Amino acid sequence: MESPKRIDTQVLVIGGGVTGTGIARDLALRGVDCVLVEKRDINAGASGANHGLLHSGARYVFNDPVSAAECAREGRLLKKLTPQCIEDCGGLFVAVAGDDENYVAEFPRLCANCGIACRPLDVAQAREMEPALSPALIAAYQVEDAAVDPFMLSLENMAHALALGGRLRRHARVAGFEVRAGRVAAVKVRDKRSGTTFTIDADLVINAAGAWAGEVAHLAGIDLPIVFSKGSLLISDHRIAGCVINRLHPSSDADILVPGGSVSIVGTTSIRIDSLDDIRPTIAEMDTIVETAAQMVPELFRTRYIRAYAGVRPLVSIAKKKSDRSVSRNFVLFDHADAGISNFITIAGGKLTTFRKMAQHTADLACRKLGIAASCRTTSQPLPPCSDFEWTAPGQAAKHWMRAHGRGDLMLCECELVPKSVVAGIIQALQQQNDLPDLRSIGMRSRIGKGTCQGAFCGVRIAAYMSDRPDLPAYDGQDDLKRFLQGRWKGIRPVLWQAALAQEELQEAVHCGLFGLEL
Repeated sequence: MESPKRIDTQVLVIGGGVTGTGIARDLALRGVDCVLVEKRDINAGASGANHGLLHSGARYVFNDPVSAAECAREGRLLKKLTPQCIEDCGGLFVAVAGDDENYVAEFPRLCANCGIACRPLDVAQAREMEPALSPALIAAYQVEDAAVDPFMLSLENMAHALALGGRLRRHARVAGFEVRAGRVAAVKVRDKRSGTTFTIDADLVINAAGAWAGEVAHLAGIDLPIVFSKGSLLISDHRIAGCVINRLHPSSDADILVPGGSVSIVGTTSIRIDSLDDIRPTIAEMDTIVETAAQMVPELFRTRYIRAYAGVRPLVSIAKKKSDRSVSRNFVLFDHADAGISNFITIAGGKLTTFRKMAQHTADLACRKLGIAASCRTTSQPLPPCSDFEWTAPGQAAKHWMRAHGRGDLMLCECELVPKSVVAGIIQALQQQNDLPDLRSIGMRSRIGKGTCQGAFCGVRIAAYMSDRPDLPAYDGQDDLKRFLQGRWKGIRPVLWQAALAQEELQEAVHCGLFGLEL
């Protein structure tokens, strides 16, 4: 797949997470020509490795009231504008025996100061709402938390930007900047699949690379004060609670449980790391999560976990802090004109909940620099649903199969009930974007590999199906299956006990013993 040798655009956005795709959509709505490059795939970084919480803001009322109030405002706005991406399940903040009762008493006042709705509940009422809560419960408050599908959110933002004339290059890594006369004159980009290099000439460059923003800025000779905080999470094999459950104390490890469709996500940790080369969860982190979170939800001691995963919070640390949890979750917009490059800006920090506002502020600055008088429209224009990405929602593929399946529409993923017709549609959508489909890109846009078997069986079926397709002559099913299973292994290894261990032995027998795959 050949890349063009040179691309001209008004704005180049680097990074395909929720912030980068949000910026692309915001600019496209203003009529600004934009190209987005992503070195892997949409949501391959922190945007695809979080707990999927749409914050009410209550989590930050104690140590970061600015972020708390911002989350409250943006969360309410996103519920109106992106309802297809959100399960408005509500949330609870709960305290158990031994928690700081002074903080519990202060919580309603702190929420009120930030404009956050907070309703006290009787302990018995809270346990009736969520029977999984600990018998040691001493206090509970109801807040406006929700669960968000981060994959659908980013994919649909990008889809809308593309529909409005934007352009996307996946698997395209920025290799260097040509800086002349105080401006980025050209950006060298390497297509990781073809091995070719092409040039993008942009009037303005926006660095929205998340945890990798420092690396991108360094290519232009700029240092950014970004620290890396790794957070790991666990996925249960069933949904434990109907709503979000938070521990009622200042933010700490393993103090939140978030519904994720048919499963629950529990975490998270906060560990400072120095390198982004190998981000993965550890067994020690899993032990900490289970032991700590089970104090508010004892069922976690008995739960089967199907996978762990880890992401990196890119925190902007202007001043030295005691811990990474005390670093503000607010975002920072850097205008690198201060460093001598007039057409280069970086957006860093922030949260999934505040991505729209981050995109708005970034696009505002971009338009000022370009001399474009166009106002933001994302405060009022809903994000249109895109049928190509509805399959990230649990159960959606099964509904499609039950409504319209034919005799030849085989169920390729039995755990998540994804039929061949859905996989075929995703492949077609990727081809229309001049992309080469593989198991990872299909998994990013559906539920394959996310069920109990973690790709053990559906990976083989889908690789075989793709190998038989005449329109994919260059597809190497064996190599793709190896990469896909190796990626899943990073999350399976930390949860290998009881049923998960037995299943992994079966998977090894099938893939290594029967198919001869050396993983």
